[in-house]
Amino acid sequence: MPGIPTPRRLFASVHQRRTRTVEDSRMPLTEHLRELRNRIAIALLGFAIAAVVCFIFEPHIFNWLKAPYCDLPASKRFSPDGAASTNCTLYFFGILDAFTIRLKISMIAAAVVSSPVWLYQLWSFITPGLHRHERRWSLTFVGISLILFATGAVFAYLTLSTGLSLLLGFGGNGLVSVLDGNRYLSYVQAMLLIFGLSFEIPLLVTMLNLAGVVTTARLRSWRRAEIFLVFVFAAVVTPSQDPFTMLALGLPMVILYEVALIVGWINDRRKARRGDDSPYADLGDDETSPLDYDDAPPRAPGAARPAEATPASPVGAGTGSAAPGGDPSHLDIT
Repeated sequence: MPGIPTPRRLFASVHQRRTRTVEDSRMPLTEHLRELRNRIAIALLGFAIAAVVCFIFEPHIFNWLKAPYCDLPASKRFSPDGAASTNCTLYFFGILDAFTIRLKISMIAAAVVSSPVWLYQLWSFITPGLHRHERRWSLTFVGISLILFATGAVFAYLTLSTGLSLLLGFGGNGLVSVLDGNRYLSYVQAMLLIFGLSFEIPLLVTMLNLAGVVTTARLRSWRRAEIFLVFVFAAVVTPSQDPFTMLALGLPMVILYEVALIVGWINDRRKARRGDDSPYADLGDDETSPLDYDDAPPRAPGAARPAEATPASPVGAGTGSAAPGGDPSHLDIT
């Protein structure tokens, strides 16, 4: 019957569907702007729905974010009931702080929850302008970057309790922490974001190696300086700047950097086995490539190119001139 989506018709429609290419993405500027507007609207709609849902479940999210502070001994947390109390309370000192704290938690959670929506819209807007191999590589790197970012955020969350215990423990018996909820959440947010982004650096190194910008041999020659700079970077970017947090960020970055070197070494071996047939293969990294790389012998000044040679003149066109081939038997005798 016409109009009924039978399995055979569905299979035929999928089989006959052609993959979108770069030529399919050609459209006027107004069409691109209209598509961008629609995709931004869909992404914002998904973010708004996620924000409403996260605002309803905000107390549970807040308890999850507060758990590293609650894991500290009761003697390191201020409580109106005394040091032996098991209450875990964060305080606010502004009239609007309670609302802004709930709003901030809801917005951050909504950005994470709605990430599949706005990432899909971004991906759908960019991919029509990419070739098939570029689309495959970009999808691989995007997936790996999301995994590395999530791994860094989880690792930061697991080390929060130990870092807080070390920092708040410097007060001794004479000082007790009364943490502001807004500042505590800013600290947790900065830790999760910094760890997540820092775990992306080895992926950037791998991308540079795959693109042929740097080689594994060059990266290995810089290993000592790079490890030193990693720990300097970890000491500077961490909000607490304590030794434990610096080591907690620096050591995984060094391990991931070594993994990136292994991937680069495998890629360099694959390139060497395949061979480089480009005309610049014999040039060193510090040599300047010529603008006109031509294997033909140099031409004399004023000489014409072989393709630009003057065609043979027909008989009777000139007087006493030899043919271009230089054969004296073909002379114009008229």
